[in-house]
Amino acid sequence: MRLTLHVWRQAGPDAPGKMVKYEVPDANPDMSFLELLDVVNERLIEQGEEPIAFEHDCREGICGSCGVMINGQAHGPLPGTTTCQLHLRHFKDGDEIYVEPWRSRAFPVLKDLIVDRSALDRIIQAGGFISVRTGEAPEANSIPVPKEVADEAFDAATCIGCGACVAQCPNGAAQLFTSAKIAHLNMLPQGAVERDARARRMVEQMEAEGFGSCTNYAECEAVCPKGIKIDFIARMNRDYVRAKIRSTGA
Repeated sequence: MRLTLHVWRQAGPDAPGKMVKYEVPDANPDMSFLELLDVVNERLIEQGEEPIAFEHDCREGICGSCGVMINGQAHGPLPGTTTCQLHLRHFKDGDEIYVEPWRSRAFPVLKDLIVDRSALDRIIQAGGFISVRTGEAPEANSIPVPKEVADEAFDAATCIGCGACVAQCPNGAAQLFTSAKIAHLNMLPQGAVERDARARRMVEQMEAEGFGSCTNYAECEAVCPKGIKIDFIARMNRDYVRAKIRSTGA
């Protein structure tokens, strides 16, 4: 199949960027999207040109580090799928495909399709750990957890932190990511002790990182490769308001 790629090229964080056109006359429909970029890069190297910089790791749909905007959609057109698991059979012969890095002020471009997503790490660091030493981990079944609570906490824990929710949101908001990280700890009895402090610190860190505000577009839920629901955002808002009221003694 013949494909035409328009790829965002940017030499560095402060360099101007532009779309560059690449023709791929012999793409195999069984290739993954990252393998397509590999083929383009092999040809660029043969021609003595700089290959396209893009992130990739396991290529098993687990980490989401491969995330890019494909024709304006985070991770591309296939629901519930990361870029590395997207195959060319989902495109048509002759298609023109636009490939861009994650869109967000809080995700500055480092080079080509690679952005700095460390803001998400700092949100986790703000409240994702316990602040006291508790010794060895207890036996897993020593604290009973109702199944419906365990199931919902697990749903939140499936967030892989790829940042697609932020990239797709017209506001560049990180509420879906932050709410999932808060929920999967706060819902379990082991995390209840620091529930208020965790919610307050993580929300305030999210705001300090320059993400936008949530206005319920729900674009985040639509592109999340793990199907995380925006219901967690409402839960996070309740936790945060409760924590602020308790901290002020109102």
